[in-house]
Amino acid sequence: MIGDNQAAALRRVAASIGVLDRVSWWVIVLSMAVMAVTVVAQVVLRYLFSAGIDWSEELARLAFVWAMFLAIPHGIRTGVHVGIDVIVVKLGAAARVRLLRITSMFGAVLMALLLFYAIAAIIGSWSDRLPTMPVTVAAYYVPVAIAAGHGLLNCLLLVVFGDDAMIDNTLAEVEETVA
Repeated sequence: MIGDNQAAALRRVAASIGVLDRVSWWVIVLSMAVMAVTVVAQVVLRYLFSAGIDWSEELARLAFVWAMFLAIPHGIRTGVHVGIDVIVVKLGAAARVRLLRITSMFGAVLMALLLFYAIAAIIGSWSDRLPTMPVTVAAYYVPVAIAAGHGLLNCLLLVVFGDDAMIDNTLAEVEETVA
């Protein structure tokens, strides 16, 4: 458990990251809506009117990339990412917290590297354009950078505060986080 000062610090930091969580949540929802509407419109146009939208596949793919990458950091603090915990569940509580902190440190290092290379990719591809839309190719790398930065913050939060920073992944908690 953590002391009162640490608990207050955790609440402040978690609230700040919560703002980022809510913004990214709504961008995920918007991306999924854009993808669904685009694909449905393309299917209707192709099968009912023998026509199509040239840029529909590119837009749907771009929306998918944004939705998937922005969703990754949400799994870090809720623990809903894919993992095998056969050994971890057999450890005591203190060992589990130490292991969480160690693996979160490795995760933070990986997220920092990903952020660095995503920014390099954005800079390197900014002048290139997508073939069917007047959008920079960097639009595929921007969500990677956002996810890496957001994931880095969540990993660092787990390093500092351990399992006290974990978010219960029940539906009520998710709804409270989003609201």
